[in-house]
Amino acid sequence: MLILGIESSCDETAAAVVRDGTEVLSNVINSQIEIHKEYGGVVPEIASRNHIKNISAVIDKALSDSGKAISEIDAVAVTYGPGLVGALLVGVSAAKGLAFAAKKPLVPVNHIKGHICANYIENPDFKPPFICLVASGGHSHIVLVKSYSEYAPLARTFDDAAGEAFDKVARVMGLGYPGGPKIQKCAEGGNPEAIRFPRVKMGERGFDFSFSGLKTAVINYLHTAEQKGEKVNISDVAASFQEAVVDTLSSHLIDCAKLYGVERISLAGGVAANAPLRERVWRLARENGMEFNCPKMALCTDNAAMIACCGYYEFKAGSVADLTLNAVPSLPI
Repeated sequence: MLILGIESSCDETAAAVVRDGTEVLSNVINSQIEIHKEYGGVVPEIASRNHIKNISAVIDKALSDSGKAISEIDAVAVTYGPGLVGALLVGVSAAKGLAFAAKKPLVPVNHIKGHICANYIENPDFKPPFICLVASGGHSHIVLVKSYSEYAPLARTFDDAAGEAFDKVARVMGLGYPGGPKIQKCAEGGNPEAIRFPRVKMGERGFDFSFSGLKTAVINYLHTAEQKGEKVNISDVAASFQEAVVDTLSSHLIDCAKLYGVERISLAGGVAANAPLRERVWRLARENGMEFNCPKMALCTDNAAMIACCGYYEFKAGSVADLTLNAVPSLPI
């Protein structure tokens, strides 16, 4: 079965063709990072306009790279939420038009579920049930994956997502955008124990996240030092902030897996590309006798291969939309 996936939830315009859920025949991504660097973050209106400009060419290239014509595609899968509403509408509109013209089924895909499904592309033998930490610029979730089409959220963020905290802290530190890679690079020469920034446990069982306080603590530290005329070791600040995020994300994931008695865990989302986080979770999984899987870096950030993969399993489960499908920016998992 061939699925054409389309992704436009934020600032990447992407399309991919995937066979049987895991074999990637093409995966085209047009990134807007260079455009949004000037503003220190994603500007929704600019993102939407560039999606409109690029979407047709990206889809054409995905089909061309795969060596498949639209007539050979079995279904068109598209991200319809969560994400930036204007950006989502571009992908949804393109998918609806293509599905209608080509007389193909239209499969709606939840962006968070798409991130989780990237694990199947990386390792087809990694199967449900497992618990996945999804951490990105807009999301921080811990999800119990019961089957290929059944998901149960166990934890979420009460405010800022992990990736959002990386971006905001990097901006205050003058490191630029995107914040995750910038902070990781800066932290390489720093001491992660130099400053004890807060770790927060939220919710009834303490598995939920809150990164707003951590972000504020870093900003206050920098402002206080500036007001006192004290010299700040930026590498130490970056390393200590990163350690707080990694410690929080990894400990919540492991504790959650222990409570629910699940011995398979995974990472997904843009923050999963953070090397210290990957290494920490891998070490903790080994220490606790758990199987660990994580997609390669290119599949952690937004891409359409993960949407096509998820679309394959959603289509098999009978999930098909009609032409009334709309963008849902706050779509829950």
